[in-house]
Amino acid sequence: MKIKNNINAAYFFLAPALSAIFIFFFIPVIAAFIMSFTDFDIYALGDLSTVRFIGINNYLKLFDDPLFYTALQNTFYFVIMAGPLSIAVSLGAALLLNSKLVKYKAIFRLSYFIPVVTTLVAVAIVWRFIYHPKFGIINYILSLVGIAPIDWLGDTATAMPAIVLMSVWKSFGYNMIIFIAGLQNIPEDLYEAASIEGATGWQKFRSITLPMLAPTTIFISLITMIGYFQFFAEPYIMTQGGPLNSTLSIVQYMYQEGFKWWNMGYSASIAFVFFFIILLGTIIQLKIQKSTE
Repeated sequence: MKIKNNINAAYFFLAPALSAIFIFFFIPVIAAFIMSFTDFDIYALGDLSTVRFIGINNYLKLFDDPLFYTALQNTFYFVIMAGPLSIAVSLGAALLLNSKLVKYKAIFRLSYFIPVVTTLVAVAIVWRFIYHPKFGIINYILSLVGIAPIDWLGDTATAMPAIVLMSVWKSFGYNMIIFIAGLQNIPEDLYEAASIEGATGWQKFRSITLPMLAPTTIFISLITMIGYFQFFAEPYIMTQGGPLNSTLSIVQYMYQEGFKWWNMGYSASIAFVFFFIILLGTIIQLKIQKSTE
């Protein structure tokens, strides 16, 4: 009887949160999924009777849409380039701040973490000026060594790498803090024993630090991948998806179809295809994590 009362009390306290999740998450997701099988557009907002059920036509149209593949390719390029680079920079900064050689560690941690809590739109605007072909500080520095100005955001060859660099600078501080926590959980006895055996710094890093950080690294890789797959504000603010759609992301393409051209049904189909792509990537990373345990 007491256990039953405890269960009822638990349900009572969970009910408000579960109700909010159901109303503001599950219902919109279900509605969007149903919408993806219709031709829901701007006219349907005024009269729902104009909505027609078209089955999987949105998905068939999506897989024949060259712009979708361009956006998907750009998104994968961004994730493949920015993800490992962000993790490497985060790990390097964490190792540096966790070492005994660095003083004023709190100041450095704060400095590296400030970009994480800074509004992404503000950061993108500032970096757009940094990349300015005429007045940007990067081109000014290059001019001092005789290099001609580069249109970083206006050239298809440099636009995406420029966004990658900005995104890594913006987000590496968060992963750095997690890596520092992982490094501090490694027993110091392991390093002392390795030193007694005559191990070098690289051998300690390869045989102790990396294996002990494996769970932390996989976790960071997972959240970084999910976050970078959804990148939107960077190309939207800095390049509007240009030049020539070279920085158009899936989320930006979905936004354009839904809120610029009002093809809400088609936009919903993009969202669910993209959801399954992220889900597949997550499952693969979780399997890799299990295989390393």
